[in-house]
Amino acid sequence: MGVVMELRGINRVVIAVHDIEKSKELYSELLGATFNNANWTGEPFGIEVAISWDAGIELCAPMPGRETSSAVSPFLEANGEGVMSVFIGVSDASAAKERAALAGIEAVHSLDYTQEEIDKHLDGMFRKYEEHNLNSAGKCGFAITLAQIDPK
Repeated sequence: MGVVMELRGINRVVIAVHDIEKSKELYSELLGATFNNANWTGEPFGIEVAISWDAGIELCAPMPGRETSSAVSPFLEANGEGVMSVFIGVSDASAAKERAALAGIEAVHSLDYTQEEIDKHLDGMFRKYEEHNLNSAGKCGFAITLAQIDPK
């Protein structure tokens, strides 16, 4: 394939859970993970989100009252709690998305945060945050997100 981008390894795994507070407590006790509230990213999808950058874990749970209608509800109903998606770090998210398309796997949701959004919601930790969620579950059993996350 002609599209070039560098792989950076696994950035984090996304774990679908029923109760975000209990799950944060579990992974904090088990691993010493610290979590940042990222609900602002999940509210449009009816989910609560907590990210542990140090442990490489993102927890997603239905918001109260959205247990059956959130973006994570179908996964929880079909599979119970567990790994729902894997974020793969890449040096060029656009090139990675193009490469996936050439392999027949399309992006179903993409985002590219402005520096203002990164500063406001991600404590200014990054100079670039772009991700593309792929419809890969049918081909490999789980969702893949291609993520270009460049530290400052």
